[in-house]
Amino acid sequence: MPINGFTSGGLDLDRTLVRRDFFQEGNLWVWGAGGAGELGDNAIIHRSSPVQTVAGGNNWKEVTSNSSRFGLKTDGTLWSWGYNLYGSLGVGDVNRRSSPTLITTGGSNWRQASGTSANGAAIDSGGGIWTWGRGDLGVLGDATTIHRSTPLWLTSSNTWVQISVGKLVITGVKTDGTLWTWGKNYNGVIGDSTNSHRTIPTKIGLGTNWKYAVAAASGTAAAAAIKTDGTLWTWGYAFYGQLGDNTSSGGTDKSSPVQTVAGGTNWVQVNIGGRSAAATKTDGTLWVWGDNVNGGLGDNTVTPKSSPIQTISGGTNWKQVAVGYGYMAAIKTDGTLWTWGLNGDGQLGTNDIAHRSSPVQTIMGGTNWKQVSADFAYTAAISYVDP
Repeated sequence: MPINGFTSGGLDLDRTLVRRDFFQEGNLWVWGAGGAGELGDNAIIHRSSPVQTVAGGNNWKEVTSNSSRFGLKTDGTLWSWGYNLYGSLGVGDVNRRSSPTLITTGGSNWRQASGTSANGAAIDSGGGIWTWGRGDLGVLGDATTIHRSTPLWLTSSNTWVQISVGKLVITGVKTDGTLWTWGKNYNGVIGDSTNSHRTIPTKIGLGTNWKYAVAAASGTAAAAAIKTDGTLWTWGYAFYGQLGDNTSSGGTDKSSPVQTVAGGTNWVQVNIGGRSAAATKTDGTLWVWGDNVNGGLGDNTVTPKSSPIQTISGGTNWKQVAVGYGYMAAIKTDGTLWTWGLNGDGQLGTNDIAHRSSPVQTIMGGTNWKQVSADFAYTAAISYVDP
């Protein structure tokens, strides 16, 4: 899944980016809403410019953003902080944390993690999947409705390559290319053409060429996925046009995956939020769609779009995009980080709370950004550490 790595259609990779990806080390920066300790800086305060977590260190590999945050280090350890509803931090209790806390259950061989304010999930180096947090709607996938404050290994499941935790739903892809979902089936987000909730992983369709899938972590229930053939698919809540299938405001929800109206076989990365979505193509272009209040689509308007369009900045050097609630953040192949949209809690990192309807750089600037994550009003990013 090309969320953290450099993606190119050719062999002329930028040598600096290749070198940085090889070392896989970085500093962790956070900004935006911090009322529940979500920034991990040992404070309960919002920040409108990037700060480092109190844990510091330069060996961060990946970070997810929500009121419950998870950070993965290069040594395989998994850390969490922030809101801890239902034990969503996975540390054995329901107490909030304003600084990163090591998740001890499951060891130190984590490969990927995802989470929301209610749930967390991760994949270990062997392909096993672990879940924790709220369980009354089947989100843990263990056929129970029990909350769990420590990670639970789903038996006979050492075949997972990627996972995404959404709003009371989890999506995942296995090594055989099959797509699976489970949890609350709000607005058809399970994707199995039914309205039934699922307490165990449920296979979606007959396809075996799914590459990865993502679910909206806050706001409305929607999901998106890309296949190995480069096609882009979405399903779930359609009201704000976030499915990109030209369904206008108030449109019909989709209970099974559909292609965006843009079609194409050159999609490389997608991210979906509560009211909007964004994706990059192999040619380096960035496309956005959905709700556009406060300029969340970055096209210098506030008009919603139900089919993919490019941001006003255009360009063919976009590498990775993250979608928050009414705002977005993206990294270019030159290592610069750009944000736009809603900024009421400082989530754009511009040292103010003014909304932006077109992409701007954070106050830090720089050309060494590696990965960015956004959700609701919380943003986090990792910057490269040169050897």
